[in-house]
Amino acid sequence: MLLTIAQGAGLFLISILIYRLLFAPLARLPGPKLCAITRIPLMYNEFAGSRRLWIHDLHLRYGPVVRVAPNEVSFASREAAKEIYTSGGSGYDKSSFYSLFANFDQLCEENLGRSVDIYVSIFEHHGRNYVARDLRIAQLLLHCYALDGITGHLFYPHGLHSLSDAHDLAIMKELSYSSNRPKQYFTHYFPHLARLLSRVSSIRKRRTDGLASHYVLNTARDASVAPHTVLHKLRTRQANDRDYKVAASECMDHLAAGIDTTGDGLCFLMHQLSLPASHSVQERLRAELVQNPSAALDDLPYLDAVVKEGLRVFSPIPMSFPRVAPVGGKVVDGVWIPGGTIVNCQPHTLHRLDTSVFPLPDEFRPERWMHPEGAAERNQLFFAFAAGGRGCIGKNLAFLEMKLLLKEVYSAYRTRVAPDMEASMEMDDQTISSRPRGQKCLVVFEKVNDGLQISVEST
Repeated sequence: MLLTIAQGAGLFLISILIYRLLFAPLARLPGPKLCAITRIPLMYNEFAGSRRLWIHDLHLRYGPVVRVAPNEVSFASREAAKEIYTSGGSGYDKSSFYSLFANFDQLCEENLGRSVDIYVSIFEHHGRNYVARDLRIAQLLLHCYALDGITGHLFYPHGLHSLSDAHDLAIMKELSYSSNRPKQYFTHYFPHLARLLSRVSSIRKRRTDGLASHYVLNTARDASVAPHTVLHKLRTRQANDRDYKVAASECMDHLAAGIDTTGDGLCFLMHQLSLPASHSVQERLRAELVQNPSAALDDLPYLDAVVKEGLRVFSPIPMSFPRVAPVGGKVVDGVWIPGGTIVNCQPHTLHRLDTSVFPLPDEFRPERWMHPEGAAERNQLFFAFAAGGRGCIGKNLAFLEMKLLLKEVYSAYRTRVAPDMEASMEMDDQTISSRPRGQKCLVVFEKVNDGLQISVEST
């Protein structure tokens, strides 16, 4: 009896594998045969933090369409990105992966249109404070800058001051994603087991546990904030006070998405600018800033090019942006995809695969963004914050933070890599951010006028 059951189960399993490999609607798509029958290769690379490079290597081998799992396809073309993310009302819903980032039992989907001009003074204040410090700062400098700026944007005048307040710094450290990647993927793939284990361990500890959640919830519920803040705008659209958790959830989304991505993006970019190979870039940037001291950020084209190129080469979000093909299926870049299939693009590959748009794609060349020829194609493939109405809700805020800090730094300082900087600057992928593998970046600041040197460490 048991033998018969085992034989039947074996035949059933074999039939599933044969179907996935030879007869499934996705069977005709290129990709490793093992990926056609099991999700294990994808899962392994996710847990190991190598998904980004693994998928990029698959695209280099197989082209712009790759089957990376039995029910998942990765694309790397303008046509695919437009169809999946910007076709408007086409039914590509977010996959269950996004439930990892639900806060306070809410999953905010709206991308509110917000002007960032009113926050310029807040970030100018933060930028000058961080540049003016004349001591060696250990740990999290750029992440603290991002946190303090974002919380000012959300809750002014109740923002955090994480470099001067120990309690606020503790919130900064709690919000770090640096060690949570295996836990998050475990929760995604084994939710029932994760819930069981969470009763006896911290395996499923979330961002909403502890200091950060208390700060956001209490502020969303009780604080009196300025009319121009995000929290005030969210409150005005709520039906009643009991909906404060909805507002808190969206504010938590800003923190979760913005701190690591902005801080890490600045870290990689400032390290790149401090290398000898980028000396001419740094000098050209400084010339633009010094010659136009009162110019609006949008009127500084080379600063914009430097930030865009930094985000292109060092995309701070390593993950793909998974969507689910709608019922009835869709044609994506000439390929018919059945409903229910997970489809996605990842920034790292979109920024590199088409060398007609991005020649020498691994090189840092801000000048490529200064030429009108090919501008439309470059912008279509620029995917650092995803695209479309459900892209990154903090895109404009991140650009503002990065531009303001770079303006403050390179108007007055030259930077170079510190002589004792030995830590690896390879990108170490977390779930929604990439950090330096060595968890440290040492840069020497030399004041342009008097030669003052300041060493800044960011980890």
